[in-house]
Amino acid sequence: MASSSGSGSSGSLSAATAAIAAMAGTEEELRALMEQRRAKRMLSNRESARRSRMRKQRHLDELTAQAAQLRRENAHVATALGLTTQGLLAVDAENAVLRTQAAELAARLHSLNDILACMNTNAAATAAATTTSDPFLAFEGATAFDDLLRSCPEMFPLC
Repeated sequence: MASSSGSGSSGSLSAATAAIAAMAGTEEELRALMEQRRAKRMLSNRESARRSRMRKQRHLDELTAQAAQLRRENAHVATALGLTTQGLLAVDAENAVLRTQAAELAARLHSLNDILACMNTNAAATAAATTTSDPFLAFEGATAFDDLLRSCPEMFPLC
């Protein structure tokens, strides 16, 4: 019986050894599977990082192009502003000249109105003076201009 119990015990040892061997095979497979997953994850992370760098570079390129476009637009707007400012200065100068001319013309108009008023006053005085014996006013060759010069001594002091 000793031999049978020895053989039973020997059988259980070989079963345990077989279980350990099977477990070791499973453990090695598990390690290989974990290593395979880790390698796959590392590859996936590398690819993700590469895509991220590409997106970042593409975004940087777009921002650089946008900055260049905005600089061009800014230069265009600055040029347009300069031209508009020059036009404004030219219009302001022209307006100043026109205001001066308008003031001069208004003064001339006022002066001419004064002359007309004197002429009207002179015509009335001439009509009244024809009955008098004033040699200057009674002179038949006197023109309206001569009458004007004679009738407004405050405007024409040399006459």
